Amino acid sequence: QVQLVESGGGLVQPGGSLRLSCAASGFTFSSYAMNWYRQAPGKEREWVATITSAGGRLGYADSVKGRFIISRDNAKRTVYLQMNSLKPEDTAVYYCNVVGRDYWGRGTQVTVSS
Repeated sequence: QVQLVESGGGLVQPGGSLRLSCAASGFTFSSYAMNWYRQAPGKEREWVATITSAGGRLGYADSVKGRFIISRDNAKRTVYLQMNSLKPEDTAVYYCNVVGRDYWGRGTQVTVSS
């Protein structure tokens, strides 16, 4: 059974940082690229970043490029999202996802507010 469990969200002031984690189980993690998505209140889910199975190629939405860093540790079966220089518009529930598969976690809430 595939499980994705996101953690690391919280309340942070503008300009602050957070590191999200997504622990994966139930599939061969090291064989799949992974995504981070987010969904703000009243908006559609938005793609944030992608990392290939070996972590060698990365992609970012323009809205987070230069501020967010996606990484993974295949030994720990975990994908990370380091979020820096956070803005109020980054407020959303953040989800990890297996590329090409309809597998989603429950998400972790990130709120950027003073």
